[in-house]
Amino acid sequence: MQERAPWLFSLKPLTLLVISTLFCLSSPHEMGPVAWAGSSDKPRTLSIQGSKQSHVRGTPASLAPVTIRNVRATTSPEKIRLVLDLDRHATVIEQRAVDASQVVIALPDAWLSQAAQSRTLDGTIPSPFMVTQITPQAVAVSLPRTSFQSYRQFLLSDPPRLVIDVTLPLPLEQGLSPASVPPEAPKRMISTAVQSFSTRTKGYTTIVIDPGHGGKDPGARGARKTEEKDITLKVGLQLRKLLSKQPGVRVLMTRDHDVFVELEERARFANSHEADLFVSIHVNSHPSRTVKGIEIYHFGEAKDQRALEVAARENGTPISNTGVGWEYLVADLLTTKKIEESLELAWNAKAAMVAQMNGHYDIDDHGVKTAPFYVLRFTSMPSILAEIAYISNPSEEELLHKPVFVQDVAQSLYQGIVAFLSAGKSDIR
Repeated sequence: MQERAPWLFSLKPLTLLVISTLFCLSSPHEMGPVAWAGSSDKPRTLSIQGSKQSHVRGTPASLAPVTIRNVRATTSPEKIRLVLDLDRHATVIEQRAVDASQVVIALPDAWLSQAAQSRTLDGTIPSPFMVTQITPQAVAVSLPRTSFQSYRQFLLSDPPRLVIDVTLPLPLEQGLSPASVPPEAPKRMISTAVQSFSTRTKGYTTIVIDPGHGGKDPGARGARKTEEKDITLKVGLQLRKLLSKQPGVRVLMTRDHDVFVELEERARFANSHEADLFVSIHVNSHPSRTVKGIEIYHFGEAKDQRALEVAARENGTPISNTGVGWEYLVADLLTTKKIEESLELAWNAKAAMVAQMNGHYDIDDHGVKTAPFYVLRFTSMPSILAEIAYISNPSEEELLHKPVFVQDVAQSLYQGIVAFLSAGKSDIR
């Protein structure tokens, strides 16, 4: 487990883990070159466990990040203004959660000076602002959407500064003002793109099943010409049949026949139907025909070359374009709850598959892994991708042709999903 870095604050440990591990794939040239204007605050070399150190110190001017000299705020009963004093012009990027629950205003090539860092830690920054050094070369200001009526952000020059104005919501009680908000309020107000099952008010659970590939995209092929798209659809239909018997569960599928669906459309479908879970079904492949077994993925940095290769194949992208860049770090500030619940769902699914199938088949358990799958990143609910077997393995390809094996795979995934739901919602059994 990684140590909490001093320049990160008010974030859950899992968020720190995500930020730390994902940063190792970002590089200074991805941030975009900027002109160095000089500063009395010299950038420090910051390190993250498991990744290379930032090489800002002593680098050419074109690689030096913008320095945020100071962070200050002015408040009134109706408005709050946050000002970030910069040493020169900065690039600002704004992102929102899928359900607009939170806004993140990011400076992708910037760092907090010692004075600015002190401001972020001493309680002088008012709610609802959260200023975070998300990597040694990226700063983000987050705003929970429920904490304001409106906002605007703009850059000023002479001197250079970023200004963020927030119009506060009407007070719920007479006399309530920003000054009366307790210091811990910002932590409680951090929201995500996903609500926990215990706080949902829909009265039912929506599960989207995503059979991988389809139509013109056959996916992986076996030696017997078995195509991944056919297997994933069979498992998906069986899983839908099982889940549909559960009271209070609505089951949707990104495809229920042999049709091609873009990855973007799969994610959009789940988000637009306000799904509570997203389960993508795939069949693995490996250059070695002896490799077999199961593995479950949730979104994150690929921990090894093999996981990156799997994500690249399923994403349909070259390996060089499959890694996680800094923009994911900003976006994932919006999805902390999703990542936590995705991990829990993945472990439940994996455990159920091993327990349900090991008595009947010789299952190799490859565990729970992280990789930057497109459909896992851009769905706004707990999401997993299940690689149910290796189509490249002759014995497992043969099993994939047997209806009983398909049924057992669907049954084990069903058990994992029900176990996850049972832990989070008492009326699902």
